[in-house]
Amino acid sequence: MTDASLTADNSPAAKPGPTTPEPAPVSAKEEAVDTVRFLALLAIAVLIFRSFFLSPFNIPSESMQPRLLIGDYLLVNKMAYGYSKYSLPFSVPLIPGRIFARTPERGDVVVFKAPPVNDNDYIKRVIGLPGDTVQVKEGIVWLNGKPLKREPMADFVIPVTQNMIDASRTTGTLPCYAPQFEEIGANGQRQCRYRQFRETLPSGKSYAILDITTIPEDNTEPVTVPAGHLFLMGDNRDRSADSRFEAQENGGIGLVPEENLVGHALVGMFSTDGSASWINPISWFTAARWSRIGEGF
Repeated sequence: MTDASLTADNSPAAKPGPTTPEPAPVSAKEEAVDTVRFLALLAIAVLIFRSFFLSPFNIPSESMQPRLLIGDYLLVNKMAYGYSKYSLPFSVPLIPGRIFARTPERGDVVVFKAPPVNDNDYIKRVIGLPGDTVQVKEGIVWLNGKPLKREPMADFVIPVTQNMIDASRTTGTLPCYAPQFEEIGANGQRQCRYRQFRETLPSGKSYAILDITTIPEDNTEPVTVPAGHLFLMGDNRDRSADSRFEAQENGGIGLVPEENLVGHALVGMFSTDGSASWINPISWFTAARWSRIGEGF
C-alpha cells in the first residue's frame, strides 16, 4: 500500500499525543494561608522600614510655630542619629545603649522620647550641645556667654482652624493663646497675629521664632549641658514646655539624653486644617493645606 492510500484515521499525524495534566485547584484553605503569609511579611517589612529608615510623625500642638502647625504630618529620618530602643515600636529593649550614634547639629529639628517617662514623642529644635552653656535673658537665648542674634520679622498671621480649636479645648486655653492676639481678617475669618523674629545660631543657621508675651521662663539661670545630653527649645517660645522647664510627666522635658533621640525631621508629607469630615469626601481635599506639602528642614 502506498502512502497516498493511507486514510486520515491511520495516518501517523492523526495519532493523539500525550496530554498535559490539569493543575490541581488551589483550595480555599491554601489561599487563606498564602494571604496571611503575605500580610505577615508585609507587616514585618513595614515595621523594619519604620524602625530603621523613615517614620511618620504628626504635630499635635503649637510649640513649634511658626515652622510647624497643628495638623502637619512629617517624615522623620530614623537613620540620622543612630539607633536605640526608642527607635523601635513601644521602645522594645532590643538595642543596648545607642549604636551608630551621631550628635545632632545646633538648629536641627529632632523627634525624641520626652523625659522623665520616655514614652511620648516630642519635637523641638536643638539649641545646646554637650558642653554648651545656655541661658535665657529677657526672652533672648544666650549661648556660651553670647546672645543669639535676633531680628524682627513681619508678624506671623495664621487663620484659626478647627484643629487649633480642638487643641485649645484639650488644653483649656484659647486658640490664639489670649484674646489680644485674635482678630478678624479681611476675609471675615478669625485669625491669630503674633510677633515674629529671626534667630541666628553661631553657625549662621537661622529660623523664625515667636515671642508674643512675657513668661517667667524668659529669664533662666545658666545651664551647662552635660555629656550625652541636649538643650532643646520650641520655636514658639511662650507655648513650649522645653528644656527650660524641669522634666515632669505632661510638663517640661529638662535636658534630654541623646539616647532618647528618635530621628531628624525630614520633610512635610501632608497637612490638614482639621475641618475634614469622613462623611464628606470633598472636605478631604478642601481641608488639605497643599502649600505645606514637601517643605523640608
